[in-house]
Amino acid sequence: MFSPQAQKEISYGFPSLIAQWKNTIITTTSTTKATHNTSNSWKTPCLNVKFQDLYDFAVEGNIDDVNVLNEVSERVRQQAKVWWALEESKGANWYLQPQISSNGEGISVASLKLSVLTNTISLRKLIRKGIPPTLRPKVWLSVSGAAKKRSTVPESYYEDLILATHGKVTPSTRQIDHDLPRTFPTHPWLDTPEGQATLRRVLVGYSFRDSEVGYCQGLNYVAALLLLVMKTEEDAFWMLAVLLENVLVNDCYTDNLSGCHVEQRVFKDLLVKKCPRIAAHLEVMGFDVSLVVTEWFLCLFSKCLPSETTMRVWDVLFNEGAKVLFQVALAIFKMKEEELLTAHQIGDAINILQTASHHLYDPDELLTVCFDKIGSLTTNAITKQRKKQEPTVLAELDQRLRRLNSVKLNDEQ
Repeated sequence: MFSPQAQKEISYGFPSLIAQWKNTIITTTSTTKATHNTSNSWKTPCLNVKFQDLYDFAVEGNIDDVNVLNEVSERVRQQAKVWWALEESKGANWYLQPQISSNGEGISVASLKLSVLTNTISLRKLIRKGIPPTLRPKVWLSVSGAAKKRSTVPESYYEDLILATHGKVTPSTRQIDHDLPRTFPTHPWLDTPEGQATLRRVLVGYSFRDSEVGYCQGLNYVAALLLLVMKTEEDAFWMLAVLLENVLVNDCYTDNLSGCHVEQRVFKDLLVKKCPRIAAHLEVMGFDVSLVVTEWFLCLFSKCLPSETTMRVWDVLFNEGAKVLFQVALAIFKMKEEELLTAHQIGDAINILQTASHHLYDPDELLTVCFDKIGSLTTNAITKQRKKQEPTVLAELDQRLRRLNSVKLNDEQ
């Protein structure tokens, strides 16, 4: 019999947005700062706090971090009012109407009615300001194309898929079982038998849907966050499917990660164009951006950004396409430009970028840099850069495979 968890809404309860930082403190740690004044010195306590964010991840920071999160939560509430007002005036599913797709799909501008064009422009602006968490599931399903993808198969597709894969063992299922306990291990729902079983069904199901992709490390983190947002595993499955099949570049998660290698090379070119001072300095240092960008792209920032900031990035990703990943990565580098220019060790540069991303609690600050300071990136321009880099990447991967086969042959002899 098909597991009931796959059909019902996940029972995990989501906490309310932070209202007062005092109510969110779990533990506190006092540190001190010494300030000298003529002959006297005095120490001022600096309070570190631990609390839970919107998606119940444990967060540790200082009072300023909590204040930022409080400001963000208030903006989320205000933005929700805008969405609900539009739902009331335009209809509950006004954004389900045909719209212009950022990745070149959809209907032409010439055939658009004025109302549809207006909705498309309004929707993009709204999404960049953030989708209210309660509306994310149905908005994501709509704008990403996941709902349309699901409508092309029988209603029992996911149920049948899970039944068909039950008990089967493949290299993908073995790797999934290995990675499950390491997927956000401190989360109160994901780190439970129910949470891990639900995540496993989504990942195993997709590994059988697309045997060429199967399973790649990084997808566990992506699928885990999709589960927390979508709340039903079937919806999370279809969001994962549309990500891998429509939103992201091909071959990002195949065995040789060729698509990911291409994306890294495209990013290097964009960094030279958009942040030339940083690019030149890092080149002199011998810093390879793939040291940080690989994880960013494979995990879609889910391991480096705070959860709500990640969700805001994904809001735009599902609506505007994979070019957003480049804009976000460029923005993180841009925001730490002056610090990076003073770094002279590779380890220092990595630490600057990791620390910066982990403390980006204000998604509006990040997205403002993305769209105002980095500037626009078009899907067509990105596609041209990908085609330019693909031959080099494939040649390098082929050469690497030949070397490995040669070494293996020598060892056998």
